[in-house]
Amino acid sequence: MGETIELKAADAHTLGAYIARPSATPRGGVVVVQEIFGVNSHIRSVCDRFAETGYLAVAPAIYDRIERDVQLGYTPEDIASGREIRGKCAMDQVLLDVAAAADVAAEAGKVGIVGYCWGGQIVYLAACRLGDKISCGAGYYGGGIVSHLNEKPTIPLTLHFGTLDASIPAAEIDQIRATHPDVRVHVYEGADHGFNCDQRRQFNADAAQVAKRRTLNLFATHLA
Repeated sequence: MGETIELKAADAHTLGAYIARPSATPRGGVVVVQEIFGVNSHIRSVCDRFAETGYLAVAPAIYDRIERDVQLGYTPEDIASGREIRGKCAMDQVLLDVAAAADVAAEAGKVGIVGYCWGGQIVYLAACRLGDKISCGAGYYGGGIVSHLNEKPTIPLTLHFGTLDASIPAAEIDQIRATHPDVRVHVYEGADHGFNCDQRRQFNADAAQVAKRRTLNLFATHLA
């Protein structure tokens, strides 16, 4: 369903992206932001599934500034590699790449953003800084959001977390709710970090299904 294209960010950096187009007239555009594992087969499948629901989905290869075409799996070695590359990324540049993807997704109309793991944190910052390009956002198990709570989202934002996610304590989730009560926060009982990824042992089909329904409802409301 999808193909690889090239994007150009505002600072003239070129990067790859995976794009999946719906078979009929699109309902809007969606930027899909990767985990720490690059635009791998899982992220491409996420794009394909959003295209099946009617959205033009674009996943920017934000690691291209560090290393081209990174596609990692979920072994301990892959996790270590992903963390190492992520540590070399500058968030201001990441958001330039996200904005470039949003410009392409805008060919389909209003644009939403969804991101997973590290991408969940990126979604939060995009909701704060890219409100001129993106109309709503959904972040899944995004760690590190609490370090950016001084920034306020300017668009409707939904965040999904799991009760078993040791990397994001309940106290941090409570802090997000208290600081920004307009952000809709959902916590899934028995779900762990990575619960949406069907290539990880933490996959939780029930939580993933409910979270997807809520995300699609968000897009249907704000991208129409």
